[in-house]
Amino acid sequence: MPDLLTFALGGQTFALAAESVVEVTRLVAVALVPGAPAIVEGVINVRGTLVPVVDVRGRFDIPPVGLDPDQHLIVANAGSRRVALRVDRALDFLSVPDDAVEPVERVAPGGTRLVAGLARLPDGVLVIHDLERFLSLDEARQLDAALGAAAAT
Repeated sequence: MPDLLTFALGGQTFALAAESVVEVTRLVAVALVPGAPAIVEGVINVRGTLVPVVDVRGRFDIPPVGLDPDQHLIVANAGSRRVALRVDRALDFLSVPDDAVEPVERVAPGGTRLVAGLARLPDGVLVIHDLERFLSLDEARQLDAALGAAAAT
């Protein structure tokens, strides 16, 4: 039974695999990183580690909004990289029966780059996002270069 963290973004509800979530926190100051890819809003300091804050809205074509102290950051592992997702609100952890989750390839042949699957729930369908594919290889390289340059100064 997969465990998911649901979150609100632009009036919609999305989910991530709970196993990738490290913590949820209120929005804190985000420092800009010159040279970072457009998808990266900046970085935050999480107990001495610089963690990039990624623009989830931009990735999903949801209109941008300014920083608001009521927003949440979901700090999660995206493969070998730790990232923070700025969301309107982290909602709830829930367990979904295995037979209620469809791999995206079954629903949308060819799949979509950012979706791991779809969960059928009593009140609708929940899109489960794949954090490992959130940053493209070029974006990851550009981010590494920008972070390296920032650390060197």
